Amino acid sequence: MTDVDVLSEDAPLDLRLSDAELEAHREHITTFIRDAVEAAGADGTVLGLSGGIDSTLTAFLAVEALGEEGLHGLIMPSVANADDMMSDAEGVAEMLGIKYDVVEVQPIAETFFNTFPEAANDRMAAGNIYVRARGVLNYFVANHENRIVLGTGNRSEALTGYFTKYGDQAVDCNPIGNLYKQQVRQLAAHVGVPEDLVMQTPSAEMWSGQTDEKELGLTYDVLDAILALHIDGPLSKSATVRHLDVTEAQIDRVVELYERSAHKRSMPPAPSPLNL
Repeated sequence: MTDVDVLSEDAPLDLRLSDAELEAHREHITTFIRDAVEAAGADGTVLGLSGGIDSTLTAFLAVEALGEEGLHGLIMPSVANADDMMSDAEGVAEMLGIKYDVVEVQPIAETFFNTFPEAANDRMAAGNIYVRARGVLNYFVANHENRIVLGTGNRSEALTGYFTKYGDQAVDCNPIGNLYKQQVRQLAAHVGVPEDLVMQTPSAEMWSGQTDEKELGLTYDVLDAILALHIDGPLSKSATVRHLDVTEAQIDRVVELYERSAHKRSMPPAPSPLNL
């Protein structure tokens, strides 16, 4: 197993994989990336690099699958982004030896804010503008270079809807989409991502000072445990409480996130066909 301890001290469930399982996921994901590019008749991939662990792991695996020329990284800062995260993103690109561009998102966002100033001070609406602008830029470059857009979504985010609709999930595929956050950290350490990046505090950086866990109201280790046993798994609420060191309120919070975000995990609905 990796020497990096990816579990928090109060993690209620150990979801870590064995070395053999990590290697199996590594091979499965790199094959998936190669197959996705080939199926699309594309010349490579585009990935938004944030400096966070999800985009960093995806970048490492994309380069392993396709080589340095197979990945074009985009770093898209705004006032919501911490300087050290942007430095980390550039460091990842340079570490991997890939082509990358830094594109300022703030002027693009300001155009939206000036066009509809009534919404400019709405933190959530404004934050989503940054995320959706990055998605448009990813596809702008991908279309121009005949590439596909790689997403960075993991299983924990997908099940709780912790992503921006038509933003960071405006992508062609999610290579790490089957992994819980705990497993993302573990696989990242396994493939050689530096420890400081593996244990980076997760943030969607929709506004200054935002963190995922603060917004979710749960640590990822608690979230993963409840998802694995109660949402994905067979245990009832009471059985989950007995099995884990979690509260009913925490389970209710995860269920609320899961149910409220169901629309994000399906195509936009249409009325059922009329039989006239």
